[in-house]
Amino acid sequence: MELVYIFGGIVSVLLIFIAATYNALIRMRNQVRESWSGIDTELQRRYDLIPNLVKTVKGYVKHERDLLEEVTRLRDVCAHNRGTPNQQARSENELVGVLSRLFAVSEAYPDLKADGQFLELQDELVNTEDRIQAARRFFNGNVRELNTKVESFPSNVIAGGFGFQKEEYFEIGDLRVRENPEVDLS
Repeated sequence: MELVYIFGGIVSVLLIFIAATYNALIRMRNQVRESWSGIDTELQRRYDLIPNLVKTVKGYVKHERDLLEEVTRLRDVCAHNRGTPNQQARSENELVGVLSRLFAVSEAYPDLKADGQFLELQDELVNTEDRIQAARRFFNGNVRELNTKVESFPSNVIAGGFGFQKEEYFEIGDLRVRENPEVDLS
């Protein structure tokens, strides 16, 4: 009779462990999905700013038509990309690179650099980049937590049994990294 109680106790503890681990994995997976939606919101904000930026720049840099078309094309590619974080990151990095070139070209146009609307859009885009980076760090932290749980013993046994898999990190560039630093030697 004692053996039945011991066996019943072991099975009960095991079932509680499995349920608790499963629920933790569900919570982590939902946090990853929620934090991805935060990134998606900030990326959409960037996509909404780009047409205004292109329209403002277009009047000043008439012979940079190919660059403006490339910005517009990549914005559309990124806005319609619904792939994995890795796939999204590849197209986002292309867009960030082209936007950096656009800002570099703007340096050659003093009237454009002084245009209030351009400056406002540039500041708003940099602010949006900061928000994207913060959302990316939050997302990647959630991914790290889930991946650790999925790979660690003994939770990896439960994760494998219920089909939980590692998630991809989201790595994109930052426009400000590519800006030339201002040096004041006075």
